[in-house]
Amino acid sequence: MVPAEALLLASYLLDLIVGDPRWMPHPVKGIGWLALHTEALLRRTALPLRLAGILAVLVVVGGSAGIAGLLVMLAAGVHPWAGMAVTIYLLYSCFAVKDLGDHAVVVERAIDAGDIELARQKVSFMVGRDTAFLTVGGIALAATESVAENSVDGVTAPLFYALLFGPVGAIAYKAINTLDSTFGYKNERYLEFGWAAAKLDDLANYLPARVTVIVIALAAALSNLQFFDIFQAVRQGARRHASPNSGYPECAFAGALGVTFGGRRSYGGELHNAPLLGIRTGECSPLTIRQSVRLMRLTAALFLVLGVGVKIIVQFAL
Repeated sequence: MVPAEALLLASYLLDLIVGDPRWMPHPVKGIGWLALHTEALLRRTALPLRLAGILAVLVVVGGSAGIAGLLVMLAAGVHPWAGMAVTIYLLYSCFAVKDLGDHAVVVERAIDAGDIELARQKVSFMVGRDTAFLTVGGIALAATESVAENSVDGVTAPLFYALLFGPVGAIAYKAINTLDSTFGYKNERYLEFGWAAAKLDDLANYLPARVTVIVIALAAALSNLQFFDIFQAVRQGARRHASPNSGYPECAFAGALGVTFGGRRSYGGELHNAPLLGIRTGECSPLTIRQSVRLMRLTAALFLVLGVGVKIIVQFAL
């Protein structure tokens, strides 16, 4: 019997090697399809929108976790190796270490090559803000912020739930995250229907976001970045962020890199002022993009190693 930790390591390495090829079937695409069809069905009922949204969360998260568990069980019933293969695939599909880093590196290389239009185009795949008129500094800021923010929901949070609950836990987390990306908007259409999805996403990311700060600090220390600035930046700025969780990794990255995140940006032509995060006034550049990718990758590796170590110690103690 292959230990669960070995299967998790295999899935993590598979993500580092393969990433997320567009041609490959992906569970998150299926979760998104289920979410949209569940929404369409529930909106045709006479249920209050908030209640309909709660039911949508139960159907999509419960259904995704149930299907994941069923697939593993059925595959294992055919052959133990088939069960392990399905487990590895489901876990692998929840991680985005390679893709997150690759997207940022493409932006950095476009800037270094002097192709600012290409850099604007590539960074638009990473962020929701308007990118058509971003300066080089604005492009680098957007890419670096995106790596920082997504270091939790694309990297450490799936690892966190995979360590605790295996592929079912990781898929359940991705379902929660996908629902928030689909319904978690504070606009007229989703303010009520998306309430449950947004609240559950906040809850699911609460512990991973805070634990990740500690691991980012360890990674920063190993990378000769600003270790002590991380905790000061988090203490001063994390709660300024509109999200109860995103401010933690963003402040940690800003502190480690010696830069300031936030400031003025445009969404759909409307200007917004994001809170300033970080304790130093350094500006983002191609160098900070590179550093953020290295920091994210090392944070992911440390999170996995430390998580497996803690799990083994707890299992041995029990």
